[in-house]
Amino acid sequence: MEAILELVTSPAAWLALVTLIVMEVVLGIDNLIFISILSNKLPEHQRTRVRRIGISLALILRIVLLSSLVWITKLTTPVFDLGISLPGEHGEPALETAFSVRDLILIAGGVFLVWKATTEIHHSVDPQPSGETLDKKGRAISSFGAAIIQILLLDMVFSIDSILTAVGMSDDLPVMVTAVVFAVGVMLFAADPLANFISRNPTVVMLALGFLLMIGAILIADGFGVHVPKGYVYCAMAFSAGVETLNIWARKARAKHGDPHP
Repeated sequence: MEAILELVTSPAAWLALVTLIVMEVVLGIDNLIFISILSNKLPEHQRTRVRRIGISLALILRIVLLSSLVWITKLTTPVFDLGISLPGEHGEPALETAFSVRDLILIAGGVFLVWKATTEIHHSVDPQPSGETLDKKGRAISSFGAAIIQILLLDMVFSIDSILTAVGMSDDLPVMVTAVVFAVGVMLFAADPLANFISRNPTVVMLALGFLLMIGAILIADGFGVHVPKGYVYCAMAFSAGVETLNIWARKARAKHGDPHP
């Protein structure tokens, strides 16, 4: 009890909490975009349900991982080394050849994300995929169970990345749990509006798939020891989203004035 009171009255703990919440919310954007795109392929009456299940699974995974911090820290310990020397520009290794469990999970998750984003882009370019049921807008309809399994797989990858970030920024378990719960709450609140916005704007779907493709490539690179600063990634995403917002406003303005070429 005394330890909790010390945390509540500590300015450093509050600063760590706010910083960690911001970081967890930003890291959750990738997860939320994937869930939004995947849920929009389902029949309309199942979409909200699968989003809530997916985000709830993300919360459960994060809490479970936080409760086993000793195991989490071991994920970064190399389990095997290929023993290949690939010198970089300044003598450092260009790629890591010693792989930990975390590296393998990031590579597998990145490959899955690249495959999934590429498949969805193909479906968007070719609106008549063979062997799939289409909705009224020509989108392939997925099954509820398949959507949950895919969301669970990516939840696992994003959760490990999220928790390792939390562990690196704070030593207090209550602070980490509070930040994770708050961030997942934001995801739960934003899921339906984001998914509906993506569904209403086809060009945003392609932009979001491009984000997922880039994130998948970055996960693979991270697994091989090539660390791309997340700030660059999210700045690029924010810039692209800003340009697309201007395009949406321009289309609406032209449509309002009766432009035959919106």
